[in-house]
Amino acid sequence: MPDYAGFWQRALASLIDWLIVVVISMPVIVVVFGAEYFSLDPLRRSWDLVIAFIVGVAILVFWRLYGATPGKIAVAVKIVDAETGKPPTTGRLVVRLLCYLLSALPLYLGFIWVAIDRRKQGWHDKIAGTVVIHSED
Repeated sequence: MPDYAGFWQRALASLIDWLIVVVISMPVIVVVFGAEYFSLDPLRRSWDLVIAFIVGVAILVFWRLYGATPGKIAVAVKIVDAETGKPPTTGRLVVRLLCYLLSALPLYLGFIWVAIDRRKQGWHDKIAGTVVIHSED
């Protein structure tokens, strides 16, 4: 049976990933758009989708190349296909990323589900057919 990564380990990996995103993106946003970008003006916020797309592409590239984001690498876990234990296909990874929204929308219950699930899968993992396991490296 695989050694599934638990809720707190995955939560720490997510925190590390978001800290990296903030440390990289905030200075770039201020240089490109100025501090006014952070106002509540909807026209200034229109770039949020572009930024989210860039972050999403970066996540997919890390998942594809390393089986993990930098946060997951730091806590020594990786994403694998739930059936084969091998790296998931790019299609599965895209589905997994898109399903983050489903896991987040109802009060993040899809992520919290990791804490009670037998295989430590969030809803996005279940839908995409992936699991997060400890790395051997």
